[in-house]
Amino acid sequence: MSSLRARLLAWLLGGVLLIGAAGGWIVYRNALAEADAFFDYHLRQTALILRDEPVKSLLAPELEPADASYDFVVQVWSLDGVRVYLSRPHALLPQITTLGFSTVATPEGRWRVFGVQALTRVIQVAQLMRVREQRAVQLALSTLAPFALLLPVLALVIWFAVGHALQPLQRLTSQLQARRVDALESLPAARLPDEVQPLVSALNGLLERLRAALGRERAFMADAAHELRTPLTAVHLQMDVLARAASESERAAAMQTLSAGVQRAIRLVEQMLAFARQEPLARSPHAPLRLDELARAVVTELVPLADAGRVELGVSASEPVIVQGDTDSLRTLLRNLIDNAVRYGGPGGVVDVAVEPAPPAGRGAGAGAGVSTAAGDPAGARLTVSDSGPGISVAERPRVFDRFYRPAGTMPPGSGLGLAIVKAIADAHGARVQLADGPGGRGLAVTVIFP
Repeated sequence: MSSLRARLLAWLLGGVLLIGAAGGWIVYRNALAEADAFFDYHLRQTALILRDEPVKSLLAPELEPADASYDFVVQVWSLDGVRVYLSRPHALLPQITTLGFSTVATPEGRWRVFGVQALTRVIQVAQLMRVREQRAVQLALSTLAPFALLLPVLALVIWFAVGHALQPLQRLTSQLQARRVDALESLPAARLPDEVQPLVSALNGLLERLRAALGRERAFMADAAHELRTPLTAVHLQMDVLARAASESERAAAMQTLSAGVQRAIRLVEQMLAFARQEPLARSPHAPLRLDELARAVVTELVPLADAGRVELGVSASEPVIVQGDTDSLRTLLRNLIDNAVRYGGPGGVVDVAVEPAPPAGRGAGAGAGVSTAAGDPAGARLTVSDSGPGISVAERPRVFDRFYRPAGTMPPGSGLGLAIVKAIADAHGARVQLADGPGGRGLAVTVIFP
């Protein structure tokens, strides 16, 4: 069953019927036990009364029990086994049996028999067991009749009770169905049962995350539109300059400027797309990967870029470490860090990439115990990209992770998204990003510490 109402009704009504049937059986068994005790008492009393009667009185028809519904049958036997009296004609009757109570089976049915011995005879009083069973059924039915009449009333009460209990869910469903697509306000949690409040709290948490995600998207779109306007306007102006160029040298200079503007626009679009991919709604599942191998691959890939800018790019430390992450996202993180370091380091600069185990909390950087290595124990890892460029002042460091933010006077031109992308990827991997001075107090060292 997919319906909660149907499940509740099936379980409740089924339970009522099952318990009613079990109760009816118990009532019947109790009534049968009471009937047995009642009729056994009368069997015994009848036999004891007849024991003290003279033989000629036993032959009188008045000895037949007054209440014929009991269906008592009296037999009198001589001591040598000859029946001398029978109160009622029956085709099959129990023969003389042991004294006291006994149950005898005959083709006519089972009989309950009580026998008692007098001086010259044996008196036997018998009764068919089905008489007792019929009496027990009558008693049970008379006891259960009121409950059977009330059973439909109980079913209606259960039906309305289940419907009333599910009304909060129906109201919640109606509220959600009536909402507009852009209505992300929290659902009211007042006057809701305790069982429904966790669901409403989870829905409100989801709405809050959706509202935050939409807010980030709107802010990103507004910032992107603002940031794209400048390079595209510059490209348009440079195209006008190229069209008005009179000489070959002017045309070549305009072409070079136009190409640089297009490259800046392309890089800005790439950075914006990379940042959009790191939003929480687009995260990929994480898997174990060798961070040191990934770092060497990215460095090898970007060596031509460093050579073009006359920057010395290399790996200063590469210890085998394993982290849980998304390979494409961490590749983007490394590319942004190394690309920033190469571009802002300037000609003749040095960029070093280091991958090493992160020491446990409370130990020195060189402790090395209990860290994540390719051979074994899961712990942390540390990735550091340092350059010998102008660096970032301590006052500006908290703001460089904001989207499209660039400190005043920063050269060369950029989009202001590189470190924002790094921060978003690090957050998605539960890592921390730290900014510090580079080696020898020059430049900038960006360290990403993975858990």
